[in-house]
Amino acid sequence: MSIPASALPASLTLVGAGKMGGAMLAGWLAGGLDAARTVVIDPQASPETIRLCESHGIALNPSDVPANDALILAIKPQGLEGAAGLLDTLISPRTLVVSILAGKTIADLRTRLPSARAIVRAMPNLPASIGRGVTGAVASAEVAPGQRDQADALLKGVGAVEWLDDEALIDALTAVSGSGPAYVFLLAEAMAEAGVAAGLPAEMAARLARATVSGAGALLSTSPHEAGQLRRDV
Repeated sequence: MSIPASALPASLTLVGAGKMGGAMLAGWLAGGLDAARTVVIDPQASPETIRLCESHGIALNPSDVPANDALILAIKPQGLEGAAGLLDTLISPRTLVVSILAGKTIADLRTRLPSARAIVRAMPNLPASIGRGVTGAVASAEVAPGQRDQADALLKGVGAVEWLDDEALIDALTAVSGSGPAYVFLLAEAMAEAGVAAGLPAEMAARLARATVSGAGALLSTSPHEAGQLRRDV
């Protein structure tokens, strides 16, 4: 998804550059993020992340990290406790904190990161790792309109964004979009198994199931009709 470079934060620190964090970083760079004012912290950075940082001149694990305009938390949720002391030093009064830590509420983040004021909690789904995801997000009361625009631009680096007014709805959103891909994959798996049971070669059945689900998804995303109408059309 195209991101207007002017909407991105002037300076940014990404903590955690695994599959999701790395995908976001690649999307931001494609959208015009200022690599010279970007810092990536990941002691176990993958070869892909190392190459990406080197090719763009991004500081990877520098000894001195400034408190930038945005701090993106993309580490594993269980890593928050151990990293909280360091993370809190990376936050200034102007810093926007965007967290994609599953299960960590805004209140949890405030407890672990007392310097944090403006916080956006976001929940991307697995297709975000290829830039085709959907992310649900909710902002704390301290997030200024301009900061929300920055968060929106950052999250659009991996797909569509839906904003919630109530953090309690994150669980419902997770049930639909967060867990939803698993049901789609299960459907493809079941279709392939049914094809094999009907006599198709396993590899052919798998190809048919994969192409059918992929094609149906593409039609659903571009058709003006509701899912129910498309089902009836079939």
